[in-house]
Amino acid sequence: MRQKILLIGAGLSTQQLVPYLKKRIASHQWELRVVDRDGALAAKRLGEVVPHASSGALDIQDEQALTEEIKGCQLVISMVPAHMHLPVAKMCLKFGAHLVTASYATPEMHELNPDVQREGLVFLNECGLDPGIDHMSAMKLLDAIRSDGGKVVLFESFTGGLLSPSSEEGNPWRYKFTWNPRNVVLAGQGGTVKFIQEGKYKYIPPHMVFRRTEFMNVEGFGKFEGIANRDSLKYREVYGLENVETLYRGTLRRPGFARAWDSFVKLGMTDDSYQIANTHLLSFREFTNLFLAYNPQDSVELKLKYYLGIPQDSDLMDKLVWAGLFSSQMFPFESGSPAQCLEYILRQVWTLEESDKDLIVMYHKIGWEKNGERFMVESSMGVEGQSATQTAMAATVGLPLAIAARLILEGKIESTGVQLPMTAQWYGPILEELSSDFGVQFYEKSVPYSGY
Repeated sequence: MRQKILLIGAGLSTQQLVPYLKKRIASHQWELRVVDRDGALAAKRLGEVVPHASSGALDIQDEQALTEEIKGCQLVISMVPAHMHLPVAKMCLKFGAHLVTASYATPEMHELNPDVQREGLVFLNECGLDPGIDHMSAMKLLDAIRSDGGKVVLFESFTGGLLSPSSEEGNPWRYKFTWNPRNVVLAGQGGTVKFIQEGKYKYIPPHMVFRRTEFMNVEGFGKFEGIANRDSLKYREVYGLENVETLYRGTLRRPGFARAWDSFVKLGMTDDSYQIANTHLLSFREFTNLFLAYNPQDSVELKLKYYLGIPQDSDLMDKLVWAGLFSSQMFPFESGSPAQCLEYILRQVWTLEESDKDLIVMYHKIGWEKNGERFMVESSMGVEGQSATQTAMAATVGLPLAIAARLILEGKIESTGVQLPMTAQWYGPILEELSSDFGVQFYEKSVPYSGY
């Protein structure tokens, strides 16, 4: 009997996931169905129709329609927005289907664990890029250190979705959107940042996140700045780092990005808590002026320079001008939050052009002690996309999910329940296939031990 795979959501991250599954329909006796709220997008993502492959439209808020799609499936890959996974998960539980997602596992998802185990199912979460490949590559190193008798004392991990150097020319930010633009605009607003530095708990309030950065060189890819993620502490138990002295997770950007982005934060443009009326009557320049003091004699540029304290010789103003803050272009919608307006402005310049290539960079630094001595290893990975439609982001998010789905359906995963890909049964085969078949390779080098 054929095993039926249902993919819900046909967004950009499924660009390489679908071909991987489609290629194995005949050899693995699979049936593949791709559905999306936009049926045309699902059909486009599936591409040429082959036997035992189909596409369709699905609104997952339509419970009856969701029931009909999941009923009879062996495995569901959910690529819907994170807050919509739970109804899918409950339906999978009802009809005995395994579930795979790239999203963070919520407390509500973990609460399903006893029922998932009782039904002999696997609900795998956090199996994309970050979270996903970051977990797997880190755990591979941590397990190797511990099995050799080492005690981990320092753990830092950074991931960045950026532009390939070949696509940075003329772009002072050295950045474009390679994943959900809304998430980029709202980054840093998820509450106070928490981490540990040399045994001391450290906190960064949301309005200071982009002013506290860490600089580093990643071999082969140049210099970056690390911006702290929300809550590094939640990974202490998951990674087995309860007694670690330094624990820090962050996002990589090219130097200068954080300082420029902090201008948007200071102005109030990243606020998503209220609506601005009549935005269709505003130009981008007039939108920017909303956040500045009234002074009809001074230009918007001059007022902004004064408000933000930007020196005359700073290149920060070049970034803000290039971003379009002073453009005469108008908004097409009648109302929106400041964050929605900023996102629209940035989409004009930060949307990938067909010739653009993206770049994924991941960097781990792990320190440990053994027999009274301290050691340190740096591990890094870089993947360059092929084009704006065949991105490194899509590959590194979608392929781990596809490989995990194959492992489950082949019976290679013995444990059941709500899981993260933290154990060798997951990271061993997934990292091996990513390296051998798709060029996602990590390079390790020993370096002198240095604290945070």
